[in-house]
Amino acid sequence: MRITVIGTGYVGLVAGTCFAESGNTVTCIDIDQEKVRKLRDGIIPIYEPGLEELLRRNVRDGRLQFTTDYTEGLKGAEIAFIAVGTPPGEDGSADVQYVLSAAKSIAQQMKGYMVVVDKSTVPVGTAAKVAETIAANTKHEFDVVSNPEFLKEGTAIDDFLKPNRVVIGSSSERAKRIMDDLYEPFVRTGNPIIHMDVASAELTKYAANAMLATRISFMNEVANICKLVGANVDNVRRGIGSDERIGSRFLFSGVGYGGSCFPKDVKAIVHTAEKHGYDFQILRAVESVNERQKLVLFDFITARFGKDLSGRRFALWGLAFKPNTDDMREAPAIVLADQLLAAGAQVVAHDPEAMDESKAHYLGDRIEYAAGPMAAVEGADALVLVTEWNEFRRPDFEQIKASLKQPVIFDGRNIWSRTKLEGLGFEYQGIGR
Repeated sequence: MRITVIGTGYVGLVAGTCFAESGNTVTCIDIDQEKVRKLRDGIIPIYEPGLEELLRRNVRDGRLQFTTDYTEGLKGAEIAFIAVGTPPGEDGSADVQYVLSAAKSIAQQMKGYMVVVDKSTVPVGTAAKVAETIAANTKHEFDVVSNPEFLKEGTAIDDFLKPNRVVIGSSSERAKRIMDDLYEPFVRTGNPIIHMDVASAELTKYAANAMLATRISFMNEVANICKLVGANVDNVRRGIGSDERIGSRFLFSGVGYGGSCFPKDVKAIVHTAEKHGYDFQILRAVESVNERQKLVLFDFITARFGKDLSGRRFALWGLAFKPNTDDMREAPAIVLADQLLAAGAQVVAHDPEAMDESKAHYLGDRIEYAAGPMAAVEGADALVLVTEWNEFRRPDFEQIKASLKQPVIFDGRNIWSRTKLEGLGFEYQGIGR
């Protein structure tokens, strides 16, 4: 098939590359000329394991192109995916102006029937607005389909090439057949293509992320209770996770969720509920718990060292909101660093991928950046683990102990053994342990 993808952000770039990898001819359109130039040269703007190699191979083999020109990008396209940003407004609503702008540009280039697919995460009713926009700008036939993405940063390539389900929202049998044909190579192992109405497909993405965010906040509440009563959240997690009605995924306690999806999508579904006169109380609590949880490590630190941290130096391991990404949107590390700095402390951080992102967009030069994890702990009053990168799981604790001013560790992701560290002479605090 000939496919066009509008937008080369995280979703658009992964989708376009993976569709090309399955043998389609794909053109990605973006208005940023410098970004397009770099993509043509195989330089990607994000860190996602496996993406750069896949993109370069498909560009080299002629299946994947990049352009800023809608006329060139949509020439001969059978399917056009809209994968532009939907940033949250101050009220939590998703801003769909870029989606509608892309829809208008697609309509103006149509030469015949086309399937237009909402791949961006959009609120219920967006497909109808897209259809209205296209109808106002073309006389050609078209169908609008909702096809939400369920990619996890850090494993996005595998998630796309081997999806556990594909959700397609459409009332058109013609569009359904085309979408089934497109996705057939990705579901040959038997995972389902789930067809539904457009509104249900639009809501499915928000509901899925809201459910996962709820599980995270719930376990963080359980962890906080464990700390008060002397229980161990790891034992509780294993105990409830073995119940097949619950399962073990997304039951790890920590310092709260972040990233581009969970915070934005929870706010968006709350706003959708408000718009229709409904108070989504559970998700309001999920948001509140998550914001409070981002302060837990700072509370641990001030309980140990006092509220005035002047002259203190803290080593942060991890800046990205999760491992295997450089994404720092809504990252707990930002909140923690801001709190430490406001209390007078010095902060030195190391992250395998996110330090450039932090320098450019988030913490800037207000903190120090260490070339390696061991360099960060040298002369620090305590080590604070914020992001559970694999590189951090088995460090040389004897070297850490020798490098710290005092052997204090705050483990925000519960990746280390309290018993082991206390046996080595560390003061250790985890989440709910």
